[in-house]
Amino acid sequence: MASRRLLKAAEAIREVVSMAILTEIRDPRVQNVTVTGVEVAPDMRTAKVLVSIMGDEGRQALCLRGLANAAGFLQSKVAKRIDTRYTPRLSFEIDEGVKKSLEVGRILTELAREREELAAARDQNHPDEAPDTEGQTDGQQAPD
Repeated sequence: MASRRLLKAAEAIREVVSMAILTEIRDPRVQNVTVTGVEVAPDMRTAKVLVSIMGDEGRQALCLRGLANAAGFLQSKVAKRIDTRYTPRLSFEIDEGVKKSLEVGRILTELAREREELAAARDQNHPDEAPDTEGQTDGQQAPD
């Protein structure tokens, strides 16, 4: 588990980098970027910045190159914000968690739709097996 100091440094780096990307970077390649997290090495010499980029894979690769070119500028912003012996060297990676969560959501929606279709088909094929619920309210049983 990361120490409290590393977690605070990671959060400070995330804030500085995300604000600088949003307000100060003018590179047209760097658009639609969200900083989702930062992983700082225990010696604080490197930091991996996890980003989510909207668009296809070509657009994401282009944006990552723009971020890599702006790494020095972003490191200078981080150096002004956090007071440490070393300024972490920033590297950028695409956060696959967002992509995976969207895929899981799509699969769950598909499963729910298939389940509804199966239930509708079962009710159509066997209408006499439907439970008799006339005259019943929630929590009450029909008289014997």
